[in-house]
This record gives sequence, structure tokens and C-alpha cells, in this order.
Amino acid sequence: MSDAPTNSGYGLASVETTQAAAAPDLPYLPPRPWAYRPKIALIGCGGIAEYHLRAYRAMGLDVVALCDRDSTRADKRRAEFFPAAAASGDYREILGRDDIAVVDVATHPTERVAIIEAALRAGKHVLSQKPFVLDLDAGERLVALAAERGLKLAVNQNGRWAPHFAYMAAAVRAGLIGEVASVDFTLQWDHTWTAGTPFEEIHHLVLFDFGIHWFDIATRFTPGLRPTQVSASVARVSFQKMKPPMLARVTIELTGAQVRMAFNGHVKHGQEDRTTICGSAGTLRSFGPSLSEQTVELHTAAGRMVPRLEGTWFTSGFQGAMGELLCAIEENREPANSARDNLGSLALCFAALAAADRGEAAIPGSVRTAPH
Repeated sequence: MSDAPTNSGYGLASVETTQAAAAPDLPYLPPRPWAYRPKIALIGCGGIAEYHLRAYRAMGLDVVALCDRDSTRADKRRAEFFPAAAASGDYREILGRDDIAVVDVATHPTERVAIIEAALRAGKHVLSQKPFVLDLDAGERLVALAAERGLKLAVNQNGRWAPHFAYMAAAVRAGLIGEVASVDFTLQWDHTWTAGTPFEEIHHLVLFDFGIHWFDIATRFTPGLRPTQVSASVARVSFQKMKPPMLARVTIELTGAQVRMAFNGHVKHGQEDRTTICGSAGTLRSFGPSLSEQTVELHTAAGRMVPRLEGTWFTSGFQGAMGELLCAIEENREPANSARDNLGSLALCFAALAAADRGEAAIPGSVRTAPH
């Protein structure tokens, strides 16, 4: 045992005191096209459609048709958000309209591939609900078809435009924290609202249906870094009554960096969502009691900076996903949320699901379909 005096600081790293500084103004708000205002159709009018339509109405978009195989749901959404729009129970009827240029496909994953393919063959640009596909090969075929037809195919990964995630990603892109070394996501929240709903039948409810956002955000925070393997595990809380495991952890190994995720979806009191990105020149941190209440801090040699951010996940997120697609069409470029880009996020997620099931690490891209 060392005889070093207790006040020597032996074994402890020095903690620098940083002064407050003005936060940089970064482009984190949802993008909007300058002049492009196409006619848009929504296919799939389930529960999530409310948030799509609320965002589109606030943006002043021209939604002219709503479709659901249960036509009463299409009628309900039409009356609530776009009374002048047409309502239909057959998506083929919608795709046959020459005036519609953009289609938002918000159906369940198993139905989505055929609808997206039909939309692309009908000459429509497409925004797909997440998860884009359950099979990477099917996703690659759709990406190739869109390219062949000269159309834009994007994915509604709305978490990219949550204000805290969008600002942090913009700071990483601007090089404000240098080279990224680690990303940590730790979430303790209450996901037990899914009990008794169809969501409870999803074995990987936490890692797949919920966690898909974090796999996607991980790719935004580690640009240019190649993932090499993914390890994961899931477990049941000792007192839980729900079917799916509510605990999960993931480690993504990249070239020169790590991404680590820890999820507990069975927390009723003292909930917290925290994200930390450490780089060679600084640290980004976001924390708060929910996805919509987050404080962002940027720490560099210049000091501690706390930006004031506008918007919320569900407002900014859905506006950003569609807004980015429309901007990409207007500017004739690949959308930042393109389906091609999203296949990388899905490859990480599928590898994590397989790793949790097998008890051994998986290589991203080697697992072609979503287990279960």
C-alpha cells in the first residue's frame, strides 16, 4: 500500500474548471424546400399517421390523398387533418394518380416492400416508415430500383431531427470535438405502456422497435468509422410481467472507437435519457428526463457551451424526415436519410439482435434478416 498523503491527489486525474462560453450556431432545425411543393399521398393511416399528418399540416404541405386498407381510418384522418384530400382503401388507386409526386408509406413492415416497389414503378418519390425493411437484400433491391428510375427513396428515421440529436450530429460534422472516440447512450424509461398491445408480441421490443433509432443515430455520430462487430444481450427484469425482455445492452466496435448502449425500459420513477460523445478535442453531452426534454452541453478548450434549442422529437422529427426528402428532390441530390444510408443502420441493428440471440458477437452486414 502506498504511503502517499491523502491530499496528494495520487491516482486521481485532474479535473479542469471550464468557463461558460457562447454556443455555436449550428444547422440542426428541420430542412424545408425553397419552392418545391408537390402533391403528397399518405398510405397507412394507423396510430403513427397522426404525427406525420400533424407535422405536414404545420409545414403547409399539400397532402391530397390518404389511404388505408381500412377506409374508415383514411376517412377519419382526412377529416381531422386534410379535409380537401381524397380518401381511399386501395393504394393502387393512389399510385395511379399522375398528379401525386411523393408517397409516404406508413404501413407495417411486412406490407411495405410491395407498396414501395409499386410506388417506385409508378414514378413516385417515396418516404418509408422505419424500419425500412426486415431483409437487407430486399432493401438493396429497392435502393437499386429507385436509382434505376431516377427517384428518391428516404426513410422516416425521425430521431435524426430530435433537436438534441440534430445539434450533436451537426457539432460532430463541424469537427468541434475532433475525432470521435466513444459514444454512450444510457436510457432508463417506462416502456410498459406496450403491455396488452401488439407491441408486446415483439421479442426484441427494446432493441428493435425502440432501439432502431439509436442504431441509426450511432451512424450519425460516427461518420467515416467502419463498424467491425456488434455484441449484445437482453434480460428480463426480475419483477416484470411483460413478455419481451426490458433490459438490453449493446457494444459496437468501430475502427478506433466504440458505441455503447444500455437500456432499461421498466423504470417508473427517476427516468433519464443521457447521451455522451467523447472526442479528441471535446465532449458533447445531452441529458434529461425524456426524449423531448433534453439539455445539451458542448465542452471544449473554449469552455462549456449550452445551446438553446427549439422543437421536440415528435414535432421536428417528422418535419425533418419529409423536409429532407423534399429538399433532396428539389436540389437533385441524395437525401441524408436515404434508404441506401439506412441500410447501414439496419445492418447494425440486425447484428445486435443476432448477437443477443446467439450469445456471441456478430459482424454488421452478415446478418441479412431481422431475427424474430
